Amino acid sequence: MGKFYSQIRNFKLPKKDQINSVFHIFSKKERIIFAALVLILIISTACILESINKMMMVSVPLHGGSLSEGIVGTPRFINPILASSPADLDMVSLIYSGLMRKNSDGTITPDLAANYTMSKDGLTYTFTLKDKIYFQNGEPVTADDVVFTVNEAKDPIIQSPREVDWEGVTASKIDDKTIEFTLKQPYPDFLDSATLGIMPASIWGNSAVELNSANINPIGSGPYMVKNVNKESSGVIDSYQLTSFSRFILGEPYIKDMNMYFYSDEDGLINALENGTVDQISSITPLNADILKERNYEIDSSVLPRVFGLFFNQNQNRIFTDKVVTKSIDQVIDKDNIVNQVLFGYGVVIDNPIPPSIMSYQVLSGTNNMSRDQILQNVKSNLAKDGWTMGTSGFLQKTMIDKNKKKTLTPLEFSISTSDAPELVQTAGLIQQDLATVGIKVDIKTFEIGNLNQSVIRPRDYDALLFGEIINHASDLLAFWNSSERNDPGLNVAMYTNAKVDKLLEDAATNINEQAQIKDYTQFETDIEQDMPAVFLYSPKFIYVVSPKVKGISIENITSAEDRFSNVYSWYTETENVWKIFSK
Repeated sequence: MGKFYSQIRNFKLPKKDQINSVFHIFSKKERIIFAALVLILIISTACILESINKMMMVSVPLHGGSLSEGIVGTPRFINPILASSPADLDMVSLIYSGLMRKNSDGTITPDLAANYTMSKDGLTYTFTLKDKIYFQNGEPVTADDVVFTVNEAKDPIIQSPREVDWEGVTASKIDDKTIEFTLKQPYPDFLDSATLGIMPASIWGNSAVELNSANINPIGSGPYMVKNVNKESSGVIDSYQLTSFSRFILGEPYIKDMNMYFYSDEDGLINALENGTVDQISSITPLNADILKERNYEIDSSVLPRVFGLFFNQNQNRIFTDKVVTKSIDQVIDKDNIVNQVLFGYGVVIDNPIPPSIMSYQVLSGTNNMSRDQILQNVKSNLAKDGWTMGTSGFLQKTMIDKNKKKTLTPLEFSISTSDAPELVQTAGLIQQDLATVGIKVDIKTFEIGNLNQSVIRPRDYDALLFGEIINHASDLLAFWNSSERNDPGLNVAMYTNAKVDKLLEDAATNINEQAQIKDYTQFETDIEQDMPAVFLYSPKFIYVVSPKVKGISIENITSAEDRFSNVYSWYTETENVWKIFSK
């Protein structure tokens, strides 16, 4: 080997013949070693370069791909001021844009608006539109379109579901890009109202909104536009082919094609998922969600601002005036069992009238460490101290003073009225079983939803109503708990009256100071807990069967089903790897 190294040192410039000479003086073994070293060097260098390359690379969304979604129902009014069904609302969310837009985290940010200002008294909002914003027919979005849309929503003849959002609001055009809204009183949730989809005035003209063909061939300025409408032989729409709108102001959506299929019932919806017609479905029952989860479908869920509870009517049954009784009912009902047995875990237990999704106003409840048996024994003891004794029927009774001021033996019993929806019927049954364990008798009355509304709720003809309330904003609580809403068409189904609570809710609904709002709503919860006009049971979850191929979906803070599309333009199915410096 010494001779070898000596010869190597004597070589001069590594010309081709000189290199060949080097290899000629190598022994066979030395050639093998040299070749192995060179191979190792090459492989090592390649690995190092690949490692560096990977460190510098990131996966980014790529434009393209398609997604199909199934919905129960048939679209009729794909129109921001008329939409009310799930099918209509979903389509509006995909096709239209508002001045503001809900984010997937629950916040609200500018969409068509470049910016806005609010006066100190909260009575004037001024919005400035962005440059280069267009409808899907190529026409620019102007202040005229905004004023037109708001005025249509306010028109009492149209009876828009969004009319309440704009009541008392005057929309004025300052110039082509500036709109001023004047309110009669401060409204903390006004920016949410400003998410209303803007309609092109030129398309609608003077035609009656409900008769315009644009209801089924809509033109908005949102992330997706109509490519094709498919109808059955009967003329009923069964699907829409949507394509991304390249001029969408927040950026062209990554997913190129969005196909929406419509079904008459949940069975058809699930069949379409299982046979591959659609990739995603939503708003299914907890039972079906549990079944699909067992079949390895990916299930996403989010708590909705819905409050389901047992609302007492003291005018119909006097036992609810006894706070010991109502408190006992609240303690005995096994709410965790209802969530697990009825909702298969797709819900959360609640103890107050403000849904958990409105986090700012939540009061932390004290932890109850008592066992189920201890709770039942405690309730039985409290009822006995309150004068309730076990009768021959196996249920409790007590001598009370009736309306005629006469002593009568009053049984501890009441009826629960609810709809014939399977979840509510099952919930009522579990409540009946729980209360029977402490001697409280419950009868269950179920009604078709239309009959329940007309024959039971409107005339307030029930002892207790098992019912759900939709509370999209904290200010909605005013409609459910203000004493002025006790009678039809009001929504105060607990027939609750408390002047202090009225004042708290009225102040909170018009106060633009968030800390002052929180203080009012916190006190409101405390007063409701003391008066016990209802037993609050659970808030259900929105259930979404999502495709594993789709990334970027976020539904954690949605307030309604259509809000799942709030960031649809950020969803993607295809990716590519690029260096970090080029990722933007």
